[in-house]
Amino acid sequence: MGRFLSPTAYRFYPPNNYISNSLSKKQQCLSLLKEDCSSMKQLNQIHAQLQISGLHRDGYVVAEILRFCALSPFGNLDYAQSVLYRALNPIPASWNNVIRGYSKSDSPRIAILVFLEMRNRGTRPNNLTFPFLLKACARLSALEEGRQIQVEILKNGLDSDVYVQNTLIHFYGSCRKISDARHVFDYMSFRTLVSWNAVITACIENSLLDDSILLFAKMRISGFEPDEATMVILLSACAELGNLSLGKWFHCQVIEKGLVMNYQLGTALVDMYAKCGSVDCARSVFHRMFDRNVWTWSAMILGLAQHGLANEALKLFMKMKNTSIQPNYVTFLGVLCACSHAGLVEDGFKFFHEMVNVHGIEPMMTHYGAMVDILGRSGHLKEAYKFIMEMPIEPDPVVLRTLLSACSIHDVNGRSGISEKVTKRLMELEPKRTGNFVMVANMYAEVGLWEEAGKLRKVMREGGLKKMAGESCVEVGGSIHRFLSGDDTRYDCDGIYRLLDGLNLHMKMIENL
Repeated sequence: MGRFLSPTAYRFYPPNNYISNSLSKKQQCLSLLKEDCSSMKQLNQIHAQLQISGLHRDGYVVAEILRFCALSPFGNLDYAQSVLYRALNPIPASWNNVIRGYSKSDSPRIAILVFLEMRNRGTRPNNLTFPFLLKACARLSALEEGRQIQVEILKNGLDSDVYVQNTLIHFYGSCRKISDARHVFDYMSFRTLVSWNAVITACIENSLLDDSILLFAKMRISGFEPDEATMVILLSACAELGNLSLGKWFHCQVIEKGLVMNYQLGTALVDMYAKCGSVDCARSVFHRMFDRNVWTWSAMILGLAQHGLANEALKLFMKMKNTSIQPNYVTFLGVLCACSHAGLVEDGFKFFHEMVNVHGIEPMMTHYGAMVDILGRSGHLKEAYKFIMEMPIEPDPVVLRTLLSACSIHDVNGRSGISEKVTKRLMELEPKRTGNFVMVANMYAEVGLWEEAGKLRKVMREGGLKKMAGESCVEVGGSIHRFLSGDDTRYDCDGIYRLLDGLNLHMKMIENL
């Protein structure tokens, strides 16, 4: 006779059709989660079926639920966190997905809290966990928390992982700790192109623009060829330096290497040419681009506006409105800048209203400053002051200086009393800024109030405040030469002054013709 299993044994050896049904249900639910789920309502229905079938304890099923909740635009991070904390033994991927979701959200600090819970439960983090955590710390500029995470990286033996190291460079660069970023980079045993891009970006973000160019040269010597991301980074450095020749050389490299002219690269080129003063080249790149996004349009509109081509900037904005692309906060900054240069006060208010009420864009301080500039340039000082007083946020020093500058042109004698009010407010906000003292002292001097101007100069001397020397730059043969006011330490100083004297004499002779 054959051997029969006891009734209790069936709990351990279920019939084949039961196993088949269970696998079928799991595969069906996983397929729905990966391919068909497009809302939290559908996710809840699938999750309910999983609980009924007992599959909600399956680690890989839970990981897929958390992937949707944490990373899908239709997901819900709070729901993901709740599911994660209730799971019996979630796999590392489940923790990573939730940490990643929070690191990109408006609450990046929760990513750190989820990691602490992960560690408390004894789940070992991997080389994907720490980059997400470091990105959260970078967004928070949380230096101490990031350093503690670096200790955890060392404890887990992941300090030589290139992915982790690249994110460490990005983190320290975001926290303005460039020496730490360079330390991580310099001691890497293996580097990728992303490593070079990360350290170059860190230098640019910390205004070490010359260092970024030197690093690019070292990168090429090391045998790494730049990609589109590298060029975007370097073109932004050229834009900040105002180095048109170098920017053109990078553009030639883009063409020579056949790099894809994507949105980011095209926009970077337009922005570089515009900021370096070559509006014609910016136009040429813009019109040759097959695909443009809102940032491309905005860079061109702002570039035109900043170079006084207000009407062209506004025409381009109207052309953009006929496309499917919706303007953003940078677009309207360019539009308001154009209105300022063209003296279009009514249009400025119209576009400001459109930005807020039609497109739902919350005005930033730069937008308020642009409106004050529109009113101030047109001589509407009282309206500008009223606008500042009615702003829903406290004005920053830049906005106040904008109005004070307008007062120095349209209200030299200070009869309106606005310059006095603005000066008082400005001094309260920045009591140690020498530029404010100099601006006000010059305004007093222009109307013959020498005593008041002298008092301000005395306050500066007694407070140990010194005016920063004026600086100018000139590009010769692809190199940028900087000149500081009163600096005569250059070896070719005498020749420069002789040349300037000659130019000055030549201009006077032309004036007298």
